[in-house]
Amino acid sequence: MGLRTPLYNSHIKLGAKMVDFGGWDMPLHYGSQIEEHHQVRTDCGMFDVSHMNVLDLRGAGVRDFLRLLLANDVARLKTTGRALYSCMLNARGGVIDDLIVYFMDEQWFRIVANAATRATDTAWVGAAARDLGGVGVTARDDLAIIAVQGPNARAKVYQALGEALRAATEGMRPFHVVTVGELMVATTGYTGEDGFEIILPAKAASFTWRMLREAGVPPIGLGARDTLRLEAGMNLYGADMDETTTPLESGLDWTVAFEPRERKFIGREALEQQKARGVARKLVGLVLEGKGVLRNHQKVVCDGAGAGEITSGSFSPTLGKSIALARAPAAVALDGRCQVDIRGRPETVRVVRYPFVGHGRSCLGKQ
Repeated sequence: MGLRTPLYNSHIKLGAKMVDFGGWDMPLHYGSQIEEHHQVRTDCGMFDVSHMNVLDLRGAGVRDFLRLLLANDVARLKTTGRALYSCMLNARGGVIDDLIVYFMDEQWFRIVANAATRATDTAWVGAAARDLGGVGVTARDDLAIIAVQGPNARAKVYQALGEALRAATEGMRPFHVVTVGELMVATTGYTGEDGFEIILPAKAASFTWRMLREAGVPPIGLGARDTLRLEAGMNLYGADMDETTTPLESGLDWTVAFEPRERKFIGREALEQQKARGVARKLVGLVLEGKGVLRNHQKVVCDGAGAGEITSGSFSPTLGKSIALARAPAAVALDGRCQVDIRGRPETVRVVRYPFVGHGRSCLGKQ
């Protein structure tokens, strides 16, 4: 038996298929993963993501601390209520985790990181904070997170949770955050759709979940969450990057702030050396031209360029075909053709830009 979120009993009552995910008992689906995927793309649905790791960092030196800890630069957060996506690196430039940092006030930043890396992240951040001094780190195990995603997400959240929330969040752009009473509401989703991530006291999670269901927001499992994020071209830690890969070879170079040059951050020297000698591998999108399903770890052979490996692969319910992210040789060209071994048969895939889907529509014609 794994760890359980405050909404575990709600999932059991709804007949969810439960699986182990990073040591947590989590719902894979509530009946049909495909239907749940389409529900989010065409209307909206909600996810229990209370397993995510929430850390509060407080103190007079917290901004300087985060400028050292993260590859992206929190100096970009000029006003409170903004959020930033970043990788947290080791000295070799490998990705310890990817996370979102929220600027709550000058002495309070909140990090939301992955569940599977909870122990590693908490230890790493805590040790770094002790070395620097002036920063307190608190693991917020008393909180739950409900993500509501889809084109109708905002309207149904307002219907469920009231006018005070509407007044505080209407018109919010991506990567912003506000507090409404005991709720923290952010626009930093993981599906490529509009919506909110609601961080709230664990004791209020079941009531809030019930109110959202009564407003017509059905629960969505981890299976659809994975196909939605893959269509949106969003990396998954442990699949598309980890401690053995750098942001530069994981399609995340845009999250590394090399300017200003005088800013030191953990992993900077290794990334600068890799950038100077040239990155040998890169993350690309693949679309299967024939039948079959692309899966993680399948070998990708690109004539004249070498071989790579699929890091995330699945069937795309929105596109009706199989898609993947793959780490391939840097020489692989956009719109080129490669071969993937599917059950002993070489199948042709096309190299494309990702995301594959944006706001419910195919992006493949925009290559």
